[in-house]
Amino acid sequence: MTTKRPTTSRCAPPKTQPTLVRGRADRATTAPARHRLPPGPAGSFVAIDFETATKSPDSACAVALVRVENDEIVRRETHFIRPPRREVVFTYLHGISWEDVATAPTFGDLWPKLTPMLDGAEFLAAHWATFDQGVLHACCAAARLRPPALRFECTVEWAKRVWGLRTAKLPDVCRHLGLRLDHHDAASDAEACARIMIAARKDAGRRRPTGG
Repeated sequence: MTTKRPTTSRCAPPKTQPTLVRGRADRATTAPARHRLPPGPAGSFVAIDFETATKSPDSACAVALVRVENDEIVRRETHFIRPPRREVVFTYLHGISWEDVATAPTFGDLWPKLTPMLDGAEFLAAHWATFDQGVLHACCAAARLRPPALRFECTVEWAKRVWGLRTAKLPDVCRHLGLRLDHHDAASDAEACARIMIAARKDAGRRRPTGG
């Protein structure tokens, strides 16, 4: 498998109209709109995405951060991380092998250089936030670093609340919004998460799909 290098991925501007997603019955993923949601979380934020070498949450092998201010992306960072063990079992998903990360910085060396990107942010955003939050906290614990005190907002949950999506995996939400995605590339996943959060909080106060 050809390995991927950390790279940014441009996403098309999000669309606000529902898009048909082919499934078992070729149905739209939304239902009729009936009520309003409270506004989405305000303020600057940083979208974060980790790729891991194994199922162990301390095995981060890549990280991407995308900072958003005033609903505009203002900075991107993507880095390989040398995991604590040589085992890399998820190459088939993200294309990262031990050879790619063998000379990369450890999490303990890299993370302090990235934390200034969080300054002034109101929250962190992640798609399936329990995973990325778990990886961040496990890596910080292993490196004896204090994790950031920022709360996490999960774009899976926001996609379900705002657009009534029945399935909210990252490819599904990107298809719904018309975003390009190179799934399991940390840079592409983090940028997509940022754009989903931007779109979700813009639409949160409008009428949105509910019901079944």
